[in-house]
Amino acid sequence: MKRYAVVPRPIASRFKFIGETIAELKKVVWPTRRETMHLTYMVIIISIAVGAILGTLDYGFTHMVDSLLLGG
Repeated sequence: MKRYAVVPRPIASRFKFIGETIAELKKVVWPTRRETMHLTYMVIIISIAVGAILGTLDYGFTHMVDSLLLGG
């Protein structure tokens, strides 16, 4: 007696996936407009701060390497 694997049809599995995705998205608690704006401002401010810190470190290390290796 031979056993064969049951392979689901790709189209049926796609529709099932889409249906499950929609069901999960209905469970999501979306942030309010005010929360979204607040979090967006936080991300922008933190990104600018991290960019400034990394830029300062880069400038400092570049200056240090130039003065050590090039003597100037």
